[in-house]
Amino acid sequence: MSTIGLISEGITDQIVIEHILYGLLGDDDLSVDPLQPTRDATDENVALTSGNWVKVFEYCESILFQQAVENMDFVIIQIDADIFKKENLNEKYKVVLQHLSSAQQLEAIKNKLTTLIGEEFVRQNANKIIFAIAIDSIECWLLPIYYSSKPNTASKEVNCLETLNRALQKAENFTIDKKDPKFYRKISKPYKKKQELARLSPLNANLSAFIQEVQTKIPT
Repeated sequence: MSTIGLISEGITDQIVIEHILYGLLGDDDLSVDPLQPTRDATDENVALTSGNWVKVFEYCESILFQQAVENMDFVIIQIDADIFKKENLNEKYKVVLQHLSSAQQLEAIKNKLTTLIGEEFVRQNANKIIFAIAIDSIECWLLPIYYSSKPNTASKEVNCLETLNRALQKAENFTIDKKDPKFYRKISKPYKKKQELARLSPLNANLSAFIQEVQTKIPT
């Protein structure tokens, strides 16, 4: 069984990634430890530490990250690309993404995270560090579940929350603006099934890129 540490902006992001990992690796081969934010062992919907994109950066810069990599088989870092559009972003975290393709955006953000962690450390542990960079948000990765019959919509990389909410309102009678963990657990559940993940993930290139990186590094 592989031990996997997970650093993310929030619990809802962790839930989506965990379900994808289940679909790829199977429940019996998976042990996921939420490192940031940590979660209550008695209530998986409760965060014990605060979570946001700043916390992701701070964790990557800290000795805690290096300790996690040393003590676990793999560590996944999740962050949404849309945070780099924020005007109040600290100068040392800024990445210019304008006029870049999705693949170029992924590379630019990976380079920034690598700089924060330490280039030499990342080089030495490249086989253990996995980047889960969502363009433009992790909600984009959920579009194939609700828009499998509309490939152009399933592949969107902008305004994904709004697009997803339109489908959720019709199909589930709720929306996810408030980032409620139980809703994310419900809507991302299809990805826990290997066949469904294999069928739907090719509809979103960014999701496929993450899956490919996981498959390259974690033995199945």
